[in-house]
Amino acid sequence: MSWTFTGKNVLIVYAHQSAGSFNAAAKDAAVELLTAQGCNVVVSDLYAMKFKAPTTQDDITGQLKSSEHFRYGEETMLAWQENRLSADIIEEHKKVTDADLIIFQFPMYWFSMPAIMKGWIDRVFTQGFAFTSEKRYSQGIFKGKRAMLSFTTGSHESMFSSNGINGDMNVTLWPIQNGILYYCGFSVLAPQIFWAPPHIPSEARSTMLENWRQRLQGLMTESPLTFAPSDSFDTGSGFQLKTEVKEQQAEAQFGLTVGHHLGKPIPPNNQIRAGV
Repeated sequence: MSWTFTGKNVLIVYAHQSAGSFNAAAKDAAVELLTAQGCNVVVSDLYAMKFKAPTTQDDITGQLKSSEHFRYGEETMLAWQENRLSADIIEEHKKVTDADLIIFQFPMYWFSMPAIMKGWIDRVFTQGFAFTSEKRYSQGIFKGKRAMLSFTTGSHESMFSSNGINGDMNVTLWPIQNGILYYCGFSVLAPQIFWAPPHIPSEARSTMLENWRQRLQGLMTESPLTFAPSDSFDTGSGFQLKTEVKEQQAEAQFGLTVGHHLGKPIPPNNQIRAGV
């Protein structure tokens, strides 16, 4: 797919309580720069929307398939098929459907995202709408769309290294970037990580924002991160890596990905930089 700027639809899913935060500044920069390049930018400001995070029966209108044993995934998939989901989910579905690129802007909480954003994913990435057992990973429903994380940390970059006290950031990001975004078929762009903005001088924060603004100029043309394609796995043997794939990797210095490491060192920066 050839990516240009004009006419592309961008959804920014934003989770921060303060309009004076660094996250707000990063979000505002994305809105400004992408709009200037001809993109149509929509922001879901989750705190301002008072978006409901819990997955409950209230997400469904009409009769449940089974009121005695409520299965959220099954019930919401049926409700999606029958147009019986709650109005807030339907509205977010429309935004996702229209989007060519989704940017998740948030402060890292407990090595992940804030609960309100995880709730958005739990409720909006409805089974059937966002994935099925047949349509996932490289054959996922959102194939052709792009997504990325843009977030702040409370710790310095050195603390998120393979020798750092927090562990390798590549490992931290794997469940989100592989287990949510790539699982749904997105081409996942390298994350924009703002390392410890509360603990650095204001000049350094300004430099961080300027680097983000520069990146936004060419964001739509970036190559995505590398993940294992679905056809690397044998459906007849419990979705294990195919023998020929393992043979191809036998002499490789590193594993295939962070998650498919084959007992070898993980590829450096596999979840942080494209092309590795």
